[in-house]
Amino acid sequence: MAQGRNDGRRGLGGLRGEAQETVQLIIAYIRQETLDPVKGLGRYVLFGVAGSVALSIGLAVLAVGLLRLLQGETGSTFTGNLSWIPYVICTVVVGLVAFIAVKAVSRGQTPNSTTDKEQA
Repeated sequence: MAQGRNDGRRGLGGLRGEAQETVQLIIAYIRQETLDPVKGLGRYVLFGVAGSVALSIGLAVLAVGLLRLLQGETGSTFTGNLSWIPYVICTVVVGLVAFIAVKAVSRGQTPNSTTDKEQA
C-alpha cells in the first residue's frame, strides 16, 4: 500500500492551511508586482512635477528680468511707438526655450531602431 504524505497535516485542516499559504503567497506576489512599482512611479512623478514647477517659475522670473533689462537699460531705443518690441523679444525667447525643451523631451522618447533590432 502506498504511503501518503505525512507532514503533520491531515484532512481538511491540512488543505485549509495550504489554501491560506497559497492566498498569502498570491497577495505577496501582487504587492511585489503592482504596489511596489506604483510607489516608485509615484516618487518619480512627484520629483518630475516639482522640477517642472521650479523650472517654470524660474523661466517666468528670467523672462520678466529680460523684459525689465530691455526696457530699462536700452535707453531711448524702445520708447514711444517701439515700446512693444521688448515684449515681442521676450515672447520669442520664451517660445524658443519651450521649443528646445519639447525637442529634448521628444528626442529622449523616440525608440532607437538599431537597438530594437539588436534586442530581438
